[in-house]
Amino acid sequence: MNGTSLAAREPRTPAEWERYYALRWRILRAPWQPQGPDREEDEERCIHRLLCAEDGTALAVGRLHRLDQHTGQIRFMAVAEGQERKGYGSVLLQSLEQAAREISLQQLILQAREQAVPFYRRRGYELVEKSFLLFDEIQHYLMRKQWGS
Repeated sequence: MNGTSLAAREPRTPAEWERYYALRWRILRAPWQPQGPDREEDEERCIHRLLCAEDGTALAVGRLHRLDQHTGQIRFMAVAEGQERKGYGSVLLQSLEQAAREISLQQLILQAREQAVPFYRRRGYELVEKSFLLFDEIQHYLMRKQWGS
């Protein structure tokens, strides 16, 4: 990661939240939805992570929410354009997994876009099934990672 050790953390300021949602929308929705940045109804109940460069530029974002006593779901993972394959996604995912362990979750699920399946497989996620087609063109796959008992 360019010789620096960056950490993902919860956005703290209104400007950080703005950068968080803007990156999320730009990467995951902008090509298909003209409006943005989008927010879900459950945002306040989720754990959010933002990875920023030293100048405050958002490099990667993602969120975790609890589905039940043992299971969480990772959603809205996004890495900024031109910042792929630099380890930022891995740092972000590790931070979300650590947050899941801290709230005593024993497994995580996620819906990975087809091109992201190898990324998650390398980090211990198993492919469960082909799931939905977003915007009539982006195939997603349900993936799961378990730990503990």
